[in-house]
Amino acid sequence: MTEVKTAAGADMPGDLGAEMLGFVNELKSFRTDIQKRLEAQENRMTMFDRKTLTRARAPLATESDAGAPHQKAFDAYIRHGDDGALRGLPLEGKAMNSTSDAGFLAAPTVAVQVQEALNVTASLRRVANVVQVESATFEMLVDMGDIAHGWASETAAQTETGTPTVQRVVIPVHELSAMPKASQRLLDDGAFDVETWLAGRIAEKFARAEATAFISGDGVNKPRGFLNHARAANASATNVQIGTIPSGAAGDFAATNPANALIDLVYALAAQYRANASFVMNSKTAAAVRKMRDTDGRFLWADSLAMGQPPQLLGYPVLLCEDMPDIAAGSASIAFGDFRSAYTIVERPDLRVLRDPFSAKPHVLFYATKRVGGGVTDARAIKLMIFG
Repeated sequence: MTEVKTAAGADMPGDLGAEMLGFVNELKSFRTDIQKRLEAQENRMTMFDRKTLTRARAPLATESDAGAPHQKAFDAYIRHGDDGALRGLPLEGKAMNSTSDAGFLAAPTVAVQVQEALNVTASLRRVANVVQVESATFEMLVDMGDIAHGWASETAAQTETGTPTVQRVVIPVHELSAMPKASQRLLDDGAFDVETWLAGRIAEKFARAEATAFISGDGVNKPRGFLNHARAANASATNVQIGTIPSGAAGDFAATNPANALIDLVYALAAQYRANASFVMNSKTAAAVRKMRDTDGRFLWADSLAMGQPPQLLGYPVLLCEDMPDIAAGSASIAFGDFRSAYTIVERPDLRVLRDPFSAKPHVLFYATKRVGGGVTDARAIKLMIFG
């Protein structure tokens, strides 16, 4: 700075040199003021502010990075019963929260593995409407008729049209539980993937219980299956009853033209539902249906050529659910309908796990719970074949 001042004073007139010196001094003062302001702001930052900034997630942070502390805490709880880390987690943490009576929310990887397994199993989940809720019940309104209409002219008086009928459907959420067990020695083995093992055991038991309830559950502390819904012969069924079509013989298809009953079943469903409809039956029933041919000798059943795609019957996909009843006298062994409109599955998104090392020593029990419900929301969208 001294050299600049000297040069400016030597080569320039007195007034211009003085102005240059003043400008340099003002610039120096400005820089000093900015430095003081920054230091003052740094001093005002509290320890809480520092922790908050440190804890904040980066914009590009992944889910696995965010859930890492929860994963470690859940692993310690499962292996050794150490719930200190879990209880110390902030309440706003989305991976798990402690409760006084229901255990802990499962780690994200466990919950995701269980949910994925439930979605890919041969269950009504694959074709039904699945809704996640945060309450104990799910309510929806179903329009049971079209809005009336009429034609108007320029001079004639317009008559009032009728109003549609709306039905209120309430589906309660029930508690589904499973209790796999493992030895403490196995849990102490660091090479044992406890999370994958736990998710697999829970998903297996949940899938079996769910699949049965969605088909034939009685609605007492479990979902009500569509086979337990009110039904009547299709010609006289009301909007709240599932229509039924006879197979042509008691405990069997008709001896002559057995495929006609399947065609009747398809066209008993209203056109607006047929576009998204599918068949539901078990493997034994599918074996009987698969042998049927049309009048030209072609099989009605067509296996899919694409990996993961369901087979088709009369051009509609077939879902094999082993909980559907076998063919017998009076059985409802084949269902056909738009199950996304007809049946709604309601579930809470959280999965809870409670560790119990005392009830089955030397094994450790894991009491896992998930809340789920289900029920028919539009009976018009399902038709059943009765073998009688």
